[in-house]
Amino acid sequence: MEFLTEKLLFIALFIFIIHSIETLAYAVRLSGARVKMIASALSLFNIMVIVSRLANMMQQPFTGSLIDTASKENALEFVETQFRILIGASTVGTVFGIILLPTFIALFSRAIIHLSQEKGSVPSLMKRIFSFEYIKRGITHFSLPKFSYLQDTRVKDIPIRLFLVNMIITAIYTIGVLSALYAALLAPERASTAIMASGLINGIATILLVIFVDPKISVIADDVVNQRGSYNKLKNMSLMMVTSRLLGTILAQLFFIWGAKYIAWFTKFIV
Repeated sequence: MEFLTEKLLFIALFIFIIHSIETLAYAVRLSGARVKMIASALSLFNIMVIVSRLANMMQQPFTGSLIDTASKENALEFVETQFRILIGASTVGTVFGIILLPTFIALFSRAIIHLSQEKGSVPSLMKRIFSFEYIKRGITHFSLPKFSYLQDTRVKDIPIRLFLVNMIITAIYTIGVLSALYAALLAPERASTAIMASGLINGIATILLVIFVDPKISVIADDVVNQRGSYNKLKNMSLMMVTSRLLGTILAQLFFIWGAKYIAWFTKFIV
């Protein structure tokens, strides 16, 4: 399989990390609500977000280079296969994040408390977290997801519209850069314009996420902290959102070519 190169696996690893961290983001409010410290939870999670953003910055130039090194004879088929592998890496990363959710909630809840004890000092917290004693104790908290987590979940309680919106937004975000790069092959005379369109696509997806998804989860988390809502409702909502996210990465396989053709068509009105 000549398309499965070391560079492709390297990029897939970064995408795996990015989507694992973004999946774990749904557990942040759960951890914060659990210890009644939402603001501290979000502040601490920003450290992981930095890692995700760094991985994203590093993978983008390498992903773009796949276009430059593609076989000239069958470039479209070659690049499509490679990009679909990368989309698959996002699905695997999301699954890995889901598997780590129970462990992450337990460890992150304790980390939030420790951050409070350290008076908000991140360096002191890092020194404490990476101590042998803390790591040894942390291993004992490792646990896999259980079906018992879903025992209080009822289909009629799932907000279908929010579920679908999050799924579509995830799909768009997953293929934003890849579709733009592929569009550069479909319309080589407008390649630069197509590639730069990726920022617009991801920007729109981010705006939709901030407007339609995040506020609803935040309100439910605040209700839990202020004892106006149920922790189980927040947990069920979070499980619903990670499921929606997983399906979104799968839906991205369907959106990929369609998105690339749309970008290639849209660039006609820009150039």
